[in-house]
Amino acid sequence: MDKMLRNKKAILVFMLPAFLLFTLVLFIPIVQSVYYSFCDYKGYTAPVYIGLDNYKALLSDKTFGIAIKNSMFFLVFSCVSQLIVGLLYAALLTNIKAGRNTFKNIIYLPCVLSSAALGLMWMFIFNPKLGINQLLEKMGVKEPPLWLMDTRGTIILPMWVIAFVALWQYVGQSMMLYMAQISGINKSLMEASYIDGCTKAKTFRYITLPLIKPMVATAMSLNAIGSLKFFDLIFNMTDCGGPNHRTEVLATHLYQQGFKFSKYGYASAIGVVLLVLCLLVTLFINKVVKTEQYEM
Repeated sequence: MDKMLRNKKAILVFMLPAFLLFTLVLFIPIVQSVYYSFCDYKGYTAPVYIGLDNYKALLSDKTFGIAIKNSMFFLVFSCVSQLIVGLLYAALLTNIKAGRNTFKNIIYLPCVLSSAALGLMWMFIFNPKLGINQLLEKMGVKEPPLWLMDTRGTIILPMWVIAFVALWQYVGQSMMLYMAQISGINKSLMEASYIDGCTKAKTFRYITLPLIKPMVATAMSLNAIGSLKFFDLIFNMTDCGGPNHRTEVLATHLYQQGFKFSKYGYASAIGVVLLVLCLLVTLFINKVVKTEQYEM
């Protein structure tokens, strides 16, 4: 093995497939998108260079403003809620023995199911004439909420509904990451804390949390990137940003402009903004959540 690791040709051979895949699938499309963002490009004609016109148009695009606001809401809600709920689930399931795998599978199951199917399911559940509203009417509520149609408030009700559905679907991913990190902590540290008189709550706060900080940073980065490029549930639950574009996010606005109106240059500009936001948020999280390496 050591001889192979010293062989530069062998290293290049092993790296070549991954490098080619990265270049063809990720790097080249990103470079093309950046180029198209400076062009008037409709897909069926040659791209025409127009400079910063697409980016200037974004500043006066009201729907883009709504999409930015909603994406930022998803970003904050997802990072905070999945951190708290994911840690809570991980802490509870780590400390129980009976039924641990059953509860773990139930919580994680929505992560592996089709988001399109789940979006349609929740759309029917929150339909004004079906699901929850029908149950509320039988309980005596005369005017049940219009869960996916109410447009009052700065953050409208449909955005809260979709955010909680997203939390239900993806919190299992954060839970599994935290559980994996917690299971790697040396049990002697826990036992020593209990011997010193620490409660389970204090042990979790002063021992477990510092030791799983690297995984917290990783999970928050994944949640942040996932929330910024959030698309599937909104597409299915609100018919791609309805009512009246009030639930638009960056991904749905990009889809509308690119695939519905054939404004591929303008859509590429939205994509570049989305890429820059993902990079900035990831750098911010890694800067704020300072991690130290401990021997576990």
